[in-house]
Amino acid sequence: MMKSNIYLESKPRYEILDGLRGVAALIVVAYHLCETHFGLTPAHPLNHGHLAVDFFFALSGFVMGYAYDDRWDKMSTWGFFKRRLIRLHPLVVFGTFFGMCIFYFTDCSEFPLVSQTPWYVVLGAALFCFTMIPWPAAWDIRGWGETNPFNGPVWSLQWEYLANVLYALIFRRLKRVALALCVVFFGILTIMLCLNIDVFGLLATRDYVSYTVIGGWSLEPAQLLIGFTRLAYPFFAGLLLSRMDWTIRVKRAFWWCALMVVVALCMPWMGLGAEGDSRWTNGLYEALCILVVFPLIVSIGAGSSVKGSKSSAINKFLGDISYPLYITHFPFVQMQIAWVRNHPDAAVSTHVFMGVCIYLLAIAVAYATFKLYDFPLREWLKKKLFVSGKVQK
Repeated sequence: MMKSNIYLESKPRYEILDGLRGVAALIVVAYHLCETHFGLTPAHPLNHGHLAVDFFFALSGFVMGYAYDDRWDKMSTWGFFKRRLIRLHPLVVFGTFFGMCIFYFTDCSEFPLVSQTPWYVVLGAALFCFTMIPWPAAWDIRGWGETNPFNGPVWSLQWEYLANVLYALIFRRLKRVALALCVVFFGILTIMLCLNIDVFGLLATRDYVSYTVIGGWSLEPAQLLIGFTRLAYPFFAGLLLSRMDWTIRVKRAFWWCALMVVVALCMPWMGLGAEGDSRWTNGLYEALCILVVFPLIVSIGAGSSVKGSKSSAINKFLGDISYPLYITHFPFVQMQIAWVRNHPDAAVSTHVFMGVCIYLLAIAVAYATFKLYDFPLREWLKKKLFVSGKVQK
């Protein structure tokens, strides 16, 4: 039997890491809802919510090493890719389809191209985006130049796919020392981005998002540099943590780690001011989170356990909804943006009520998506594409 057709027995899951992914996803939804009113400015009340993406990459790198590093003698490269596609792609397709269904409901001044785009172009664009191939900015149908005009957060999944390819073809073969040297180099890139050190001549136009890692969602050279930098250190640092088995055991680890995630992502603007060189302290804060805090949280979460505790069910629920919530919430946010832009005189209380309702609706839709679509479809695909065994999540 070919290795690519055999599904290996699943390893025990890191429940705390699943739960922390859910905590970060909940913050991302609130971050995007607040962004409608505050923009990407120092006034944003959840100012560092964008760092959730970098935290997701660190989690993914650790889990990747744990799940697959010691299984390559029993698994082919194509078998690995099939496993990853089963885990990731059903929700990519669903999130894009969901965004397509809501597309015309987002017509507003913020999205000037929506009303000008014929339905058959929208349908063709969705079919194209189902493949995960980045949508070219020259074909933009919304006005934001994203690599997926129906579901913005898919950009980070495109980088996640690249990380999977790099891991399977290159990084799984590296010895620990070589991997550590790569992580050091990627860390230097992170520092350069956070402190706006523009050695490649691509960061000069960042203006209001300078001294942050915000970006990575389009095919412009600067955005490609930002996206790769955001991916490289967290993902491969997580992989190195797993390979070195650097974990820390702490009592009530989930609650401590969840608190650390919340504080890190919700910290107010850390610059000494909003203008000029005084912004560098915010970049230093983001570098500290990415280089030190997130690996530390992953290490504690992986080294501790919630088995037999009351928080076990909480971790399972948060883990179940984390990916569906991340990949389905943004079309709701785009509808919120359109409503806000089209009703500039609405009362503040109305905006708050609307935001809370969307937040709760996004969680409900995510849970329903997991139960009714994602998990059943992955089980079905596993049976169709592999001979036997349990899904390795």
